[in-house]
Amino acid sequence: MTRLKVFSGNANPDLAKEICAYLCIPLGSAVIKRFSDGEVNVEIRDNVRGVDVFVIQPTCPPVNDYLMELLILMDGLKRASAKRVTAVLPYYGYARQDRKVLPRAPITAKLVADLLTAAGVSRLLTMDLHAGQIQGFFNIPVDHLYSAPVLLEYIKEKCGNDIVMVSPDAGGVERARAFAKRLSASLAIIDKRRLAPNVAEAMNIIGEVEGKTAVLLDDMVDTAGTLVQSADALRRKGAKHIYACATHAVLSGPAIERLEKSEIEELVVTNTIPLGPKAACKKLHVLTVAPLLGEAIKRIHFQDSVSSLFV
Repeated sequence: MTRLKVFSGNANPDLAKEICAYLCIPLGSAVIKRFSDGEVNVEIRDNVRGVDVFVIQPTCPPVNDYLMELLILMDGLKRASAKRVTAVLPYYGYARQDRKVLPRAPITAKLVADLLTAAGVSRLLTMDLHAGQIQGFFNIPVDHLYSAPVLLEYIKEKCGNDIVMVSPDAGGVERARAFAKRLSASLAIIDKRRLAPNVAEAMNIIGEVEGKTAVLLDDMVDTAGTLVQSADALRRKGAKHIYACATHAVLSGPAIERLEKSEIEELVVTNTIPLGPKAACKKLHVLTVAPLLGEAIKRIHFQDSVSSLFV
């Protein structure tokens, strides 16, 4: 492990420290400051010549600042003759624009992939991408982990047996079906239709939820609008208990206020994104993915198989 170093930007240093504790190594020394005009200034204080380096930096809000920190860190490490630099993005920002849905629209997920590659990234380690096809935007190895093992263990302990996994939209059906299969649970899908511009959405539920414990599942929670509307629809259909699970807790804008007033009894998230003061919300429960990421880093470093973690 002497030829392995882990560095972190300012995005989620607590997660980086947890990962280093799992790996039994110290966190690499790097100072990230700002010039008076806001430009990022990086100073890498450890010798990294010939070293296998991992940089932990989710591109969470403020996305642009943390993305630039990551790119500049990468450039500094490559110029310091690091043997290999792996970008560890527990949360991959700009992933929602992964295809053209309107004329003259950008594909920002591909743009970020190009920026990372140009900065000298040798490989990418990430978790629960918004769209799996983003892996194909890279011409370098991509290890795509899932938070499912962490979330499934908690759901089994918390929710008992009479569970129905609920996808809040058609795009998340595959994810919800995988969870339902491993929990031996039933599956429900929420069909969401906007009746007219600026008119509330009609929520139709496909599947049986009456008298059951409903678990809403999504990859991220941003403003929590869809999640809260889905919970209201489940309550109207007679769900006994309503929980929600998501890997990435973006929780921007009115998300916390909506969550506290919603029918959701508990929102289970992971620490891919730091919550800060939002963690005080009584309906939030945070699980750590540090052992999962730490194990992946260790296996990549020793060139062992990582495939058993892709479940």
